[in-house]
Amino acid sequence: MSNPSDLKYTESHEWVRVDGDTATIGITKHAAESLSDLVFLELPEAGDSVSAGEAFGEIESVKAVSELKSPVDGEVTEANTAPEDELYTINKDPYGDGWMIKVAVSRVPDDLMDAGAYEKHVAAEA
Repeated sequence: MSNPSDLKYTESHEWVRVDGDTATIGITKHAAESLSDLVFLELPEAGDSVSAGEAFGEIESVKAVSELKSPVDGEVTEANTAPEDELYTINKDPYGDGWMIKVAVSRVPDDLMDAGAYEKHVAAEA
């Protein structure tokens, strides 16, 4: 699966889809594959603030624990609680049903990558 071109990406492997003043955030397919067998997910609650580049949660696999970093500034409006019960959804569909949070956006940074730049970033890390 290639990275969807309608999304923006962070160096820490999160994606964001901005639709008006709402941003949907998740982790990339690359991140999901790197983590593999997920065992725990901690997400913020509605009303919590997030800041670009700052941790908003934590994801744990049998291999590692990783911080989830927000690509935007804003206030959480919804957390996807389904993946907490069915973490394989994140591996199976990271750009769809595996989304993590929705945010009422107050700022979208200029340094987010498009799909092509993100793919180059992943290749450079390899």
